[in-house]
Amino acid sequence: MRRLLVVLALVVTGCAPVPSGAPPIGGGTPVPPRPAEAVELTAPPSTAGVPSESCDPTASLRPTGPLPPPGQMPAGSTMARIQQRGRLIAGVDQNTYLMGFRNPFSGELEGFDVDLVREVARAIFGDPGAIQFTVVTSEQRVPTLERGEVDIVVRTMTATCERWRKVNFSTVYLQAGQRVLVPSNSDVTDIDGLGGKRVCATKGSSSLANVATRPTKPVPVAVAHWTDCLVMLQQGQVDAISTDDTILAGFAAQDPYTKVVGPQFAAEPYGMAFPKADEDFVRFVNALLERLRADGTWTRLHQRWLGDPPVPPVAVYRD
Repeated sequence: MRRLLVVLALVVTGCAPVPSGAPPIGGGTPVPPRPAEAVELTAPPSTAGVPSESCDPTASLRPTGPLPPPGQMPAGSTMARIQQRGRLIAGVDQNTYLMGFRNPFSGELEGFDVDLVREVARAIFGDPGAIQFTVVTSEQRVPTLERGEVDIVVRTMTATCERWRKVNFSTVYLQAGQRVLVPSNSDVTDIDGLGGKRVCATKGSSSLANVATRPTKPVPVAVAHWTDCLVMLQQGQVDAISTDDTILAGFAAQDPYTKVVGPQFAAEPYGMAFPKADEDFVRFVNALLERLRADGTWTRLHQRWLGDPPVPPVAVYRD
């Protein structure tokens, strides 16, 4: 159980910075296997419904003006409806260390994505705690928004043209890129060294589609949660995990017997997602993101959870 204990011990540190690289640690003691609900894809997913016209998925809706004072949302707006309810309902993760995870000491949700949700609540109510969190998997993000069960999803969600057909996105709040995580004693150096090998990603993620369409034909294995991928890698049920480098950095911090390898091979621009009808809320949040970039809040949050910050992503608008 040595490796699993390492994972648990590191998760509880919440605010611990991410190391700049995985430490050169040798192999660990194997852990006993447990059943895993994995689906192995034998063919790339269908591209039906993907827009054929060119589009820029990073371009969002322009703010219509400065942010109103907290508690004074415009009458008839989506924000006023949320204010009247008394809480923001937000879809987040609880299994992705550093981005959205549950601190086992406090029971509270923490991470970069979670703190951004708190900033949205602060802008509406003046209270960063006026939130009802709803935990969603990668696969549940879009359907949950389409059914109106949440006001917003902030969960390492890549803005894509296909997803724009179903939901709206904010401007990019974090520019990630897809890479590969392997055991520290692996000889694999990039995604193309995984031809014919089992590579884990979550159902409904762009990461899974990117693995499935690689010309070297790695074998994608789909699971519900990213932590399932880490356990399967520890147990030798898969050869690698491939997803956004932000998520892989959390895995490497949890398990020093792993390492992130290879260059980015797919861009993963993260946006906050909204129901398609709530364009006013998109514009409101984009105004908030402009302020968070300008006043140093974005930089502070990045430093807290993800280490030394780059320049914040520049907002791109489509109108």
